[in-house]
Amino acid sequence: MSTMIAIPSFGRAVAAPVTERVQRTVPVRAAAAMHAPVSAVSCQGVTKEFGANGTRTLALRGVDVEMHDGKLTLLVGPSGCGKTTLISIVAGLLNPTQGTVSVFGTDLSKLSGRKLVEFRAHNVGFVFQQYNLLPALSAAENAAVPLIINGWPRAKAIAKARAMLVTVGLEKRADNFPSQLSGGEQQRVAIARALINEPRLLVCDEPTSALDARSGQTVMELIKQVAVEPGRAVIVVTHDSRVYDFGDRIVEMTDGRISSERAADRDAESAWPRRTESASYKGLNPISVVGGAQ
Repeated sequence: MSTMIAIPSFGRAVAAPVTERVQRTVPVRAAAAMHAPVSAVSCQGVTKEFGANGTRTLALRGVDVEMHDGKLTLLVGPSGCGKTTLISIVAGLLNPTQGTVSVFGTDLSKLSGRKLVEFRAHNVGFVFQQYNLLPALSAAENAAVPLIINGWPRAKAIAKARAMLVTVGLEKRADNFPSQLSGGEQQRVAIARALINEPRLLVCDEPTSALDARSGQTVMELIKQVAVEPGRAVIVVTHDSRVYDFGDRIVEMTDGRISSERAADRDAESAWPRRTESASYKGLNPISVVGGAQ
């Protein structure tokens, strides 16, 4: 069975297979009509233990937190405080020892096996610290991998991937292999790959830590401009205080607990220099952005 879906940022429709059993609630674009932010992620009393008997380690100690759609939430804190464990549970990669986690109203504890894999494949996008691109595939092929895994014909998957690479400003690099791309360009391919399925939740684990300041700024500008929209929640785990200026909310963790939550300080001086110029991401309308490193 196929249906017509709109490619984000392009308004063009392509045929794509849709599996009836896949759990996907409100499409990202349809949710744009909802003006009030909704609870995208809800964690209640979440704990996580690793090991057994005398070697048990309590990584999370009763986490209660909510994150909303249309917002970029920064999850910060020292190494070992539980950030990666928490986002792994939120993304359905780990099960909590205790507590409940809901993602856009779906209780992840009620999904298991194939259902959880399908939910994750259609609702969660990942951006990793080390890009995780396949070296034998071109940029377009790497960006198309999630679609191909979900049953799209290869030609249509590659076509949509090329369109997504236009959005992240890499249309001229679509046929290049990862070894021919800079670190910042590789991360932009990874962002295109993460967004190709129009996920409702985007999880970014230290997306700037392997990049220099200029490339890191470009990546955060891109995440803020392309990924954050009504109907989608974005979580960025980071040690990099320079990215705080891009967040809507900052959630801080200490020793497996949420130690503070606050709105990002828009008046704070950014560690990156500001200058206003038009964004070059081709899928976007010209807008003023912070910085300008491409």
